[in-house]
Amino acid sequence: MLHIVDVVQNSVRAEAKTIEITIEEDLRNDRLKATVQDDGMGMDEKMVARISDPFMTTRTTRKIGLGIPLFKAAAEACNGSLQITSAPGQGTRLAVEFQRSHIDRMPLGDLAGTLLTFLITYSDIHWLFCYKVNEREFVFDDEPIKKELEGVPLTEPTILAFLRELLQEGIDEVTP
Repeated sequence: MLHIVDVVQNSVRAEAKTIEITIEEDLRNDRLKATVQDDGMGMDEKMVARISDPFMTTRTTRKIGLGIPLFKAAAEACNGSLQITSAPGQGTRLAVEFQRSHIDRMPLGDLAGTLLTFLITYSDIHWLFCYKVNEREFVFDDEPIKKELEGVPLTEPTILAFLRELLQEGIDEVTP
């Protein structure tokens, strides 16, 4: 999940207003797929072609950008792949696939906790999350919750507890 956190931070820096995270576990075919799609600034073809280069970064604070290259290397080391599609002004879509059972595949970790962190840290972003295991699916959209709260902050302790429970229960219902 750490690589996905890095990709999400890229989406935030690209000024995305909506970020959609999809994680699919296909137990029958031994595959794990993760997709992060945003509506941020996007990149031109030249930038997309260079994004896997560890010595290419858009940051001014350092001269290397290891997030995407390491994510790609991790996927390829686990019989998988990484693809990026993007267009200026239209956003970016990163899709990664792993052999689910591969011994070197990093665990997903605390999905509910990570998603909750995104929700409260970047509360001005519209978050969509889909977690699938075979045909079972949990879908989370924060927009109806934010609308119902009418400006009550997501960091309110009762709201935090509710969101954590909602996310964890949804993930647990899908997990075999």
